[in-house]
Amino acid sequence: MSFPSDQKLMMRALRGETLERPPFWLMRQAGRYLPEYRELRQNSKNFLDFCYTPDLAVEVTLQPLRRYHMDAAILFSDILVIPDALGQKVEFLEGEGPVLDPVQCLDDIKKLNPNKIDEHLAPVFETLKRLSAEIPKETALIGFAGSPWTIAVYMIEGRGGTDHGNVLEWAEHRPEEFQVLIDLLVETTSAYLIGQVESGAEIIQLFDSWAGVLNAGQFQCWSIEPTRRIVERLHERCPGVPVIGFPRNVGELAVDYVTKTGVDGVSLDQDMALDWIAETLQPKCTVQGNLDNKVLVTGGAALDHATVNILRTLSGGPFIFNLGHGVLPETPPEHVGRVAELVRGWPASGDGPSASDGKN
Repeated sequence: MSFPSDQKLMMRALRGETLERPPFWLMRQAGRYLPEYRELRQNSKNFLDFCYTPDLAVEVTLQPLRRYHMDAAILFSDILVIPDALGQKVEFLEGEGPVLDPVQCLDDIKKLNPNKIDEHLAPVFETLKRLSAEIPKETALIGFAGSPWTIAVYMIEGRGGTDHGNVLEWAEHRPEEFQVLIDLLVETTSAYLIGQVESGAEIIQLFDSWAGVLNAGQFQCWSIEPTRRIVERLHERCPGVPVIGFPRNVGELAVDYVTKTGVDGVSLDQDMALDWIAETLQPKCTVQGNLDNKVLVTGGAALDHATVNILRTLSGGPFIFNLGHGVLPETPPEHVGRVAELVRGWPASGDGPSASDGKN
């Protein structure tokens, strides 16, 4: 017997319901902190090959569900499959992360080929189809992509962690050219996400990991507007499928993001003040977050206190418990288990001494 999609806790929270116990999942909940992931990772020659192998991608998506029984599974993939599918060279180097051949001019943009996106990303769609059949019936399935600004950062800078000088210079001084790239990414990302929904994804998350480097005007132009266009297309083509946006490190500009993009939920980093979230953002949409991933590594009383503080402050409105960024590789798996215990036991879990003795 199937479990109605609209009755899953994640779907109810994203409709704006206030639930007695909030749903939870964790960004990068599948990954290197799990020994079973590290063992399986040895079976693939590189990370992109791993993402494009449904047998492996399905298995690692299921691994954290078996341990912690999250309320959502998120597709195991990477935001950089879009530039890879467009024909840009993308590699993941050990100890360095992703490295791309930088896009440097309009001619480089024109060389990108969107016509083989569906064919190139067929293994991702196959992974979603299999996951939709294999995850527990009460668990929601999340698909995702990078927002156009963040993907453009990687495509132009050639890697993350730079000073963003090249991409900011291009956007500022050659905006018409830069818009060509953004438009291409809006088109391809929209098609990719619609394909994910058609393959079984019930929720979409858009990651704008580098939104925080933009000033207010740039944020409106290069983050909010492209996101709005994608959300509009998703809501039109896939009615009833909610979208969560993650404009990382944007502070109070999150209000503009929520009110202007049309997202159904907003994911928030650990630097966002809980009281401000509850008073300012939560009346406008479902909020998701925002445990510090470094506190998850630390564990103990500090982890208990931080987890319960978030639950107490945000459980009075539509809320999904998550991290402020992804699970770090050095995270002890038992610390993730402790968070799962506290969230799934809420509100009773807020009464014990271990949950209240930690320090801010």
